[in-house]
Amino acid sequence: MSLINVDKFEQHLQDSLKNNTFVKITLSNKRDKQKDLKTINGKLVELKKGMHLSCLYRYPTNDITKNYPVDEVVTRISKYLENDFYNADLYTLEADYHLLITPKGSAKLRVKAATTKDKPKLSHDKQKNRLIDTKDKVYLQELGVTTKEFKVKNNMQDKYRQLNKYVEIIDGILKNVNFDSSYNVVDMGAGKGYLTFGLYDYLTNVAQQKPHVIGVEMRKELVKKCNGIAERSSFNDLEFVEGTIKEAELPHIDLLIALHACDTATDDAIYRGIQSKSKVIICAPCCHKQIRKQLSPDDALGKITQFGILKERQAELLTDGIRALIMEAYGYKTKVFEFITTEHTPKNVLVVGVQDEVRDTPKQEVVDQINEIKKIHGIKTHHLEHLLEMNAINS
Repeated sequence: MSLINVDKFEQHLQDSLKNNTFVKITLSNKRDKQKDLKTINGKLVELKKGMHLSCLYRYPTNDITKNYPVDEVVTRISKYLENDFYNADLYTLEADYHLLITPKGSAKLRVKAATTKDKPKLSHDKQKNRLIDTKDKVYLQELGVTTKEFKVKNNMQDKYRQLNKYVEIIDGILKNVNFDSSYNVVDMGAGKGYLTFGLYDYLTNVAQQKPHVIGVEMRKELVKKCNGIAERSSFNDLEFVEGTIKEAELPHIDLLIALHACDTATDDAIYRGIQSKSKVIICAPCCHKQIRKQLSPDDALGKITQFGILKERQAELLTDGIRALIMEAYGYKTKVFEFITTEHTPKNVLVVGVQDEVRDTPKQEVVDQINEIKKIHGIKTHHLEHLLEMNAINS
């Protein structure tokens, strides 16, 4: 983009960073209305590795923060203006600059008196408000997250942030879901129980609800340990049961969570959610071997999947895409989105289904779409689909 006013805006940005007059920047009015990213808000922070622009990426269900070195800022903002946003607002100690780009390619730059004359604080150490507080939380202490004084240990900062981020995301999903006064939450593959404890704590003590939370875990020693911690924490409606995702004996499920259940274990979890007519199903899939082994497109797509890493990514896309469609076929409004729990952990994909209608049989039009996708990619069967078909035959 070679518009004069855009170039001027970027020069003002460059000068403000160079002269230490930069306050903040906001990118808005997205070019593609179908994309989830709504806005980007940037401010300067002083990190151990130097000055960075801390960018808050706002999405419908969660926010993501990324930090960039100052010398990369102008280039990154330029790309966002070219590809993602029409509007940019730059606030400096000298003036405010408002850039408006039209869909036809013209641009206007408005200059106004500076909103603030106060230099912004650059500290990045400000304590955030967390959904899960540490004060007097026995479970955080016994899980090794906090010290005897209930302060987060240095080597557990990432785990604590991750726990809060998961709870924040789940809370956002549940805001428009109406549960009964008492409802059942099942965490499939609870492991050491970080999320199970945190979610129970939040739903019970912060949201003031009355859930009965069950953590399913196949390792007997972890089940015993977690039940002991729950008892010492006086979490009377939290329990851990021994068993697999597929076979654990469970009551009716209203909210099902399965994070990082490997390969078809994610399908087993979704299946149990659909069978129980759970109001909400939340999964973060892990591994996608079942579909990857079957991929054999007989057209030009085969030229892409001949490369191992691309075949792996295609398998992930198809596995989770079909999962979402199957949930949709059974009456769920589905959403698949990527989130990053902290800057030190890898990207994750969440497959979320919120019940829109109660169905015993799938919508035929969605089934037809799934069959067409499978045909194109040479897929004979999807494990979740197989489970539901077998259940229909045995019913």
